[in-house]
Amino acid sequence: MSVPQISFEQGEAVLNWLTLTDALAAAHDLPKAEIGDTFLYRGGDTLLTRSAWIDGLGVAVKAATIFPGNKDSGKPAINGAVNLLSDQDGTLEALVDFHLVTKWKTAGDSLLAARRLARPDSKVILIVGAGAVAATLRQAYGAAFPDARFLIWNRTPAGAEALAAQYPDCTVAPDLPAAVAEADIVTSATMAVEPFLQGDWFRPGQHIDLIGAYRPDMREAQDSVLQRASIFVDSFDTTLDHIGEMKIPLASGAIARADVRADYYDLPAFQRSSDDQITLFKNGGGAHLDLMTARHILDAWRAAK
Repeated sequence: MSVPQISFEQGEAVLNWLTLTDALAAAHDLPKAEIGDTFLYRGGDTLLTRSAWIDGLGVAVKAATIFPGNKDSGKPAINGAVNLLSDQDGTLEALVDFHLVTKWKTAGDSLLAARRLARPDSKVILIVGAGAVAATLRQAYGAAFPDARFLIWNRTPAGAEALAAQYPDCTVAPDLPAAVAEADIVTSATMAVEPFLQGDWFRPGQHIDLIGAYRPDMREAQDSVLQRASIFVDSFDTTLDHIGEMKIPLASGAIARADVRADYYDLPAFQRSSDDQITLFKNGGGAHLDLMTARHILDAWRAAK
């Protein structure tokens, strides 16, 4: 029997944002994942493998190549695939498109938190950034908050205008502090290294979703933002000591370890205590979430056959 190879288009045809977040929540009831990352380099090129094993769910090895020079010839800089292996006998069950898993994992990770932490009556959602992740966030948040309207702010206005033109409920926000003040949910997916979101821009009752920072030297929010908020993360293990958004303010004493309320292995704690509480979620996107997402994609693909 041949191993299924699930393409981006095949996966898109069978997936649903709310069903995915329910699957991510259920997967966190299983034993805690074992995870590991490896990096190999050749000049400016990188091979990254992210591996996870969850007892009862299986094994995933996500291999990604990052070749920055590909852009010069019109090719994608990032390529790869996700190998999904059986928990019973270790055999290969499926090859799942790298970009499909990354898209649904990244936005689904944030949406699970927003469904639990954001106010259900949220009507204005600000997307900070206008890249590929931003477009996915519009799709994901639109599924959970169908009556919301969207604001888009980008450092380069043309990017925000291009994204807003794709959706009738999106408008360009020319002024970031004013847009933050207007929004009920602020979701940020930028490549910022220096933090630019400021604490005094926010008001009681908002939910903040931080996606962009993924390296130890990257941040999107200043200390004052974290100090005003109740902080949640997807995984203590993959965020606190590895991503600058958490690592830097923890090291400086701007926040304490106890200020980080819970990760997804304590989902009952993911709830706001009042309508005035500011909640903040840091999306770290570990390999265990790739495994959970790839398994859900395979299950959805099989069910649709």
